[in-house]
Amino acid sequence: MNHYLVFVYGVCFSLIAGAAFAMMWANIMSLDMKPKPVRQKHPEAPNEGEEVMYIDLNRERLEELYIQDKD
Repeated sequence: MNHYLVFVYGVCFSLIAGAAFAMMWANIMSLDMKPKPVRQKHPEAPNEGEEVMYIDLNRERLEELYIQDKD
């Protein structure tokens, strides 16, 4: 009986080890090691160092505008 238990243990151990190896192999193969293509810059995007106009819409500024509008 003891020999059968060792055999069953070995088979179960082999199955678990094989499944773990297969899972690690699949995870490694799913990694995309190719360099990502460089995205083209939008034609209207600002160049380096170029100033951009923007609107400040933080909470304090909106409250100031609301108070000015009420007057």
